[in-house]
Amino acid sequence: MTSKKTRILTADDDPQLLRLVSRNLEFDGYEVVTARDGQEALEMIEAHHPDLVLLDVMMPRMDGLTVCQHVREFSAVPIIIITARGQDSDKVKGLDLGADDYLTKPFSIEELLARVRAVLRRTQFMSHEQTHAARTVTQIGDLTIDYAQRKVQMGETEIILTPTEYRILAYLTQNAGRVVTQDLLLEHVWGNEYVGESHMLQVNVNRLRRKIEPDPSRPNYILTKIGIGYQFATNPGKVGQATN
Repeated sequence: MTSKKTRILTADDDPQLLRLVSRNLEFDGYEVVTARDGQEALEMIEAHHPDLVLLDVMMPRMDGLTVCQHVREFSAVPIIIITARGQDSDKVKGLDLGADDYLTKPFSIEELLARVRAVLRRTQFMSHEQTHAARTVTQIGDLTIDYAQRKVQMGETEIILTPTEYRILAYLTQNAGRVVTQDLLLEHVWGNEYVGESHMLQVNVNRLRRKIEPDPSRPNYILTKIGIGYQFATNPGKVGQATN
């Protein structure tokens, strides 16, 4: 019995680049579906339920950032956004909207495949963690985390997290009270090839704070240790500290 291929949707309005990316992904063993504009990409994500999405930012009908925003309303599928060189604001905005990683044009096929493998590896590892997790539930303040079910609640309200957000939260809460360095978090959540890319971590932590903190600008749960990393409070108080 043959195993089901990993399905990747790649969206780009450049037909030559779309063919190049598709052929190399297929050569690497993936099933590929394609879209040439943002609206088509969104429709195909809903129809084909891919395991990973590659989204170019600059596309007709709907840009990649808007697609990312809409997808996060109904799916936690891993997303890699593709931006033009120098468009750092697009990278930050994409990560802030829920993208898991980014690629900068022009890129090599080797870099593309490495990023794809890294994102899929994180997703598969998280599924493995969930399957083999003990029935452990942690409660810190009003926050409750069921690691086996990957369920997060603030009081009685369930908090929907992306896979990246969840892995950050799980690692911090499992080390509550300890200061975790930025590089250690990057290595655990993204992999050792991402050590030093602190902006990716900062954007995701800020997004996570907006979901779990009563006042994200004065966090009670995820505390910044300036120049070092982050600490998850063991006894969240009423007054937090300013973010960095």
